[in-house]
Amino acid sequence: MPPAEAAARHVALLRARHGAGQGLIKKIDSTLRGQPAAELAATCRALREDGRPALAIIAPAFPATGRTTEGGRVHMNGTPLEETPLWARDHSYDSALLPDILAAEGLSTRLLTLDAMRGSEAALTGALRAALAEGIDAVICDATTVEDLATLARASLPLAGEVFWVGSGGIAAALAAALPGTAEVTQHPVLPRRDGGVLVVVGSVAEASRAAAARLVADDAATAFDIPAATLRDGEASPQWAPLAESIAATLASGRNTLVTIAADPRADLSQGAALAERLADLLAPAARHMAGLFATGGETACALLSHLGVHGIRLLEEVEPGVPLGITQGALEVPVMTKAGAFGHETTILNSLARLRALPRA
Repeated sequence: MPPAEAAARHVALLRARHGAGQGLIKKIDSTLRGQPAAELAATCRALREDGRPALAIIAPAFPATGRTTEGGRVHMNGTPLEETPLWARDHSYDSALLPDILAAEGLSTRLLTLDAMRGSEAALTGALRAALAEGIDAVICDATTVEDLATLARASLPLAGEVFWVGSGGIAAALAAALPGTAEVTQHPVLPRRDGGVLVVVGSVAEASRAAAARLVADDAATAFDIPAATLRDGEASPQWAPLAESIAATLASGRNTLVTIAADPRADLSQGAALAERLADLLAPAARHMAGLFATGGETACALLSHLGVHGIRLLEEVEPGVPLGITQGALEVPVMTKAGAFGHETTILNSLARLRALPRA
């Protein structure tokens, strides 16, 4: 989506949903995909026009999934984001240096390095107050550990009426834990009883997801179907379409976990990702009645499949691993579902998730 369109949509949603006196967390991708700078600049302008607080506390780090921020630059598993395959595939910025990215949108910034983040909480609160007093648009916060984010949450909450937060699941979890009266849920969720196997759909080309899929097959934990992109492009006109749909449905109906991937092709046009995800959802929709659960990785894939199944929401139950939520779909279909970003996790993430699904009681 072009930056101007993303910004306009964001402001429209903000004004429709964000009321006076409410806190605000602007969710961004931990690896800066999408148009976070344009959306943030538009958010700051809209808040100021409405007479609301407009100092952004920016903390995209999600250390539990290997995403950190050092010197204002985003890293993945210790590697600068610009040096990873993800950056080449999904980004349009010149670098992952946040001060430069935000400056290009006209935002003034201040960087709080790890030294500043690891001083006293009182000093950190003071640094944020100083930025407010000076009219700074955004404070960029380095963080490499969960505790860095916890410290930031505690230090910034006293300013809740004057700031808003920008980040990923890392800062969101830290803020939730720091809020007064927050209690950890210890009861085990109960899942709806359904027959069949679990449908595992890996639409992402990220190495982490492909490694997890390969491990699933190596451990004989699922029957695998690797769908050629050409079959998806041709749709029902492909001679492979109907047999594949029938085989996937039959495998699930037998109670066998079923892995579906899009065949890797180094020559593939990555801009076709959304269209292929839609076609994959078309192929898999008839099998939905036979699945006892769903694990989907890759945002476009998960969104397309859930939409095709008439799902309009997910009731969250717990986090299986960092960045891997478990919930129950809401809408035309009620089924346990786990999702994850393509680049999250490790080679046993899917195996661990399926084990958790098996361990939970069914109603």
